[in-house]
Amino acid sequence: MLKPLLNIALVGNPNSGKTSLFNALTGLNQKVGNFPGVTVDKKTGSCLLEPGLTANIIDLPGTYSLYPRRADEWVSYKVLMNVDVHVQPQMVVLVADASNLKRNLLFCSQIIDLRVPVVVALTMLDLAKKKGIDIDLTELERELGVPVVSINPRKNKGLPQLKKILAQTAQRQYKPPIRDFIGVHNLAETPIKAVQDIYPNLSDYGAVHYLTNHEHFNLEAGKNEQIEAIETSTKFNATKVQAEEIMQRYTRIKQIMQLSVVEEDLLQKKMFTEKLDNILLHRTWGYVILLTVLFLLFQSIFWLAQYPMDFIEWSFAKSSSLLGSFLPSAWWSDLLINGVLAGLSGILVFVPQIMILFGLITILEDTGYMARISFLSDKLMRKVGLNGKSVMPMISGFACAVPAIMSARNIENRKERLLTILVTPLMSCSARLPVYTILISLVIPEKLFLGFLSLQGIVMMCLYLLGTVLALVASYVFKLIIKISERSFFILELPTYRAPRWKNVGITMVEKAKIFVVDAGKVIMVISLLLWFLSSYGPGERMEKITFRYEQLKKQPAANMLELDREYRSEKLQNSYAGILGSAIEPVITPLGYDWKIGIALITSFAAREVFVGTMATLYSVEENNDETSLRQKMSAATRADGSKVYTLASGLSLMVFYVLAMQCMSTLAVVKRETRTWKWPIVQLVYMTVLAYVFSLLVYQLFK
Repeated sequence: MLKPLLNIALVGNPNSGKTSLFNALTGLNQKVGNFPGVTVDKKTGSCLLEPGLTANIIDLPGTYSLYPRRADEWVSYKVLMNVDVHVQPQMVVLVADASNLKRNLLFCSQIIDLRVPVVVALTMLDLAKKKGIDIDLTELERELGVPVVSINPRKNKGLPQLKKILAQTAQRQYKPPIRDFIGVHNLAETPIKAVQDIYPNLSDYGAVHYLTNHEHFNLEAGKNEQIEAIETSTKFNATKVQAEEIMQRYTRIKQIMQLSVVEEDLLQKKMFTEKLDNILLHRTWGYVILLTVLFLLFQSIFWLAQYPMDFIEWSFAKSSSLLGSFLPSAWWSDLLINGVLAGLSGILVFVPQIMILFGLITILEDTGYMARISFLSDKLMRKVGLNGKSVMPMISGFACAVPAIMSARNIENRKERLLTILVTPLMSCSARLPVYTILISLVIPEKLFLGFLSLQGIVMMCLYLLGTVLALVASYVFKLIIKISERSFFILELPTYRAPRWKNVGITMVEKAKIFVVDAGKVIMVISLLLWFLSSYGPGERMEKITFRYEQLKKQPAANMLELDREYRSEKLQNSYAGILGSAIEPVITPLGYDWKIGIALITSFAAREVFVGTMATLYSVEENNDETSLRQKMSAATRADGSKVYTLASGLSLMVFYVLAMQCMSTLAVVKRETRTWKWPIVQLVYMTVLAYVFSLLVYQLFK
């Protein structure tokens, strides 16, 4: 007989190894959603503790103590206080960093005093030993009064012991300590007892938190008023109680550290991390190294992806040619070759670059360097109204603006959070990468400087820097306009440097490629098929006149059939529904150097920026009859009515700048609305980014024309 599902909350300080443990325990049995009523990520997963006992692991947002400030800390707090009706764990696993044990024990001691079943999972003991810290686990367990298990989730060490202890705790073989970690009742004995008369099952420490934060707990009718009356009658001072509590806890923690921890003189042993930080966080060389890292990242996107991209292009060109040679001339074969295959080629050709970009970003995160980027950027960020915590969402924006904007929830200050949300879409996301790649290959020559620096890679980096610089400028302007006064603090824990987890890097690359192909691919394919229809058909009378005129021309003795066929397909495309739509908006975009086909791509790529390439693939496939020609070759040969090339240096750079700055993503607007809970800011974003894109593209075109 199966035992009921056990809910276990996984908590800990940021960078304590909590996410690694969650992944190790749950493997692929994970689900990601939102906590009810808030936009904070909710990760849950199942784990078999022993035969017949399955646990539901709930990964709560990282927090330093039971005194919350950010939205995600409030989520963890309410779950631990057992006032979240949707998430009610029967047990808590607290992940503690052994190399920073004193700080981690503060949160641990608070949870112990809530009198819930707790298991302490001690991580990073190998790092503690390198720091000269030796922990007596038996003594630590005796002093805390709860089970303590040494684990290394990155190497799957200690997990069987942890599962065994969790199963034993679930079977009540381990119970909460009889005594409090500190004398909580001495802090405010009278009001604590009064609250416990209302809620008899509350621990003394739980009663303190009801007195402090009951307004946020959604208690039953009348209970808030009763607790408020207790506060008033007993003159309960929450700030004073909190200060006294923290002092008592650190006094007790100091005693525990003396009994269970042997620590070498840290002044005699300088860690590798500290030595490296002296270089990487240097006030001058730190920024030089940062720019070098970013430059190499963008160079690598071209260096490493060139051959697989060429192979994918060649494969699709050959496939289209082969199918065109033996399939009959019919609408369905045209749909297959110029609709389906053209759309697929526009998706798959950029998979190598997507994988390389995400792989390199994952390596930066895994090694601990990404947090250093936040630290280096804080001074600059403050000048434009942001802080160092804004850097992580903005860097995440290089991958995708949607999760990047959601990650801004970690910013406590409301104004800084709003500014981060407003400017993050200016960071060039991976959806722009296919657009940049094809345009750079069209108008930027393959030149090398010093034998190894690619001009194309330099241009790519400049596009990313342009978005970043204008994001900072826009933030400074919005800082002056938005009137929200609130002090902010930047506290960041720098993780130790580590070798990247290559398995994690590989999984991330595959997962991100899968998301691009499946999620973006679905949109691209639908729009490609819709475009095939719009560009293959038009008003009946127009099409009939064109067909009749060219049939007459073909009957003439000196008719050049190949030339007539090309002209016929081109004129038919211009008079199709897509051509009519493109011609309607052409007067607006002509000053930017664009033709009507680019105009159609600008409209369709509002669904997703990467649709630009699929749109071009479909339009040029419908117009051209040479299936062996790649999309880049077709676009390179494209001309206007007067015979001039469509894609020149001026028009190409103008289009790149437009895609750097324009808000062409419905998903981003939707998530901004959800995060700000109003349509005001998405509309502001759409307007200011569109104006910015148009003005800068116009200037670039006029400058290089």
